[in-house]
Parts: sequence; C-alpha cells; structure tokens
Amino acid sequence: MTATTFSPELLFYSKTHNPTPPAHLGSRYRKVGGFLPEAGNTIVCHVEKGSRTQAVLIEARETYLAMPEAPQFVFTPITSLHMTLFEGLIDTRRRWDCWPGDLPLETPIDDITELMAARLEGFSMAAPFKVAVVEARPSGLLLDGATQNDRRVMRAWRNAFADLLGYRQPNHEDYRFHMTFAYPVEWLEDEALPRWQAMLDDVAEDIRRKAPVFELTPPAFCVFEDMNHFHELLIFDFDA
Repeated sequence: MTATTFSPELLFYSKTHNPTPPAHLGSRYRKVGGFLPEAGNTIVCHVEKGSRTQAVLIEARETYLAMPEAPQFVFTPITSLHMTLFEGLIDTRRRWDCWPGDLPLETPIDDITELMAARLEGFSMAAPFKVAVVEARPSGLLLDGATQNDRRVMRAWRNAFADLLGYRQPNHEDYRFHMTFAYPVEWLEDEALPRWQAMLDDVAEDIRRKAPVFELTPPAFCVFEDMNHFHELLIFDFDA
C-alpha cells in the first residue's frame, strides 16, 4: 500500500470523505465527558483476562492513544474489550427492523432482557470457533473467523440466536465482526490520513504476528448501562 492509497475503512473516518456526523455522537457518548446512559443487552465474547491476546490488544490500544488525533476519539475501557457475536436490543434503538416481532416496541428494556434470558436458557451449540484480526480501522479492529470453517460456524451461531430470539437486524447477513477501541467525536483531517494508514497497517501486522488467534471467552448474554461495562448473565460454553 502506497502513502497515497487509503483503505475504505480509513476514508470512512475522513472529514473530506464522510460529511455525515458520527452515528452515535450525542446518544451513546458526548464530545466531552465520555459515555452516556444507553441500556441494553448483547451477546459477546470478552477478551480472556490475563491472556497474551489481552496484552497484545492493550499494546495496540496504546498505539492508538499515542496518535496526535487521539483526543478526537472517546476510548472504551480495557475491561470492556469484546467481540459482539449477536446484536441485542438497546433502549435508544426501538425500531421494528431490529426488534422481536412478538414484543411491543415500548416494552421496558429490563423486561426485554428477562424475556430474552428465558429464551436463551439452556441454549448450546456444539461447534466452537476461533477468531483472528482482519484489519485495523480508526475505531478498533475488524475480526472474523480464523478459517473458512470458523467463519461458517460464527454465522451459524448468529442464525441460531436469531431463530431463538425472533428477530434479524437489517445487517444480519453481512454483519462485520469487530472490536471497538474508541468512538469518533470528530472525523480526521486529510493531513492525518497517511500517518493513520501507516499506524493501522503496523498494528494489524503486529497483532497477526503476536496473536494470530484471539483468546476469547465463550459467548455470553450480557447487559449494559453504557459502553463501559458488559455484565455476563448467561454463558454459552462450547460443547466440543
């Protein structure tokens, strides 16, 4: 990749190439003061505490924090690092295209979580999966299954959850697995793009070398009040 060629992921965070304000600014987080209340639930795989993967990701996160434009992002805590396997329901996102068809849109989020937990009780899938980094982007990492079979298994998990919980969000089929380090407050200026591309390429390569397969905990149904912490309610241990 030359200095004048930028990835589509980076260009999305460019002020010149993306005139639309950051999607979650003002609802999930503020420009100053961090994250706002945004209660919901989700199914994620956390980073294994004390693992080699966690150390490598902390190192990568520090590289992001060292960038001159780091103040243009709101960073999540290290303890919240996770990969979402299946998107849950959020109090601030009540739309029929991402909501169970048999539950009223005005259902309180705590009631929704209780109903979803009851449906998920006893859920299991035999197939485990392994995860690897695809590329780095300004907000964190794009991830996917380490092998073609892992990618197939991860999609099977998503389909099983969708069938059980009764909804598929609009991006269900083409959902891109990821790990968020930070959320943008302000898009990047053109002059910052070359150094960001170089940093992102270096980070991705470094992670591939040091943590070719991520050490993640089994999927867990979690609740959250904001993006600072994801509390596990149910853990879906791999059967094999």
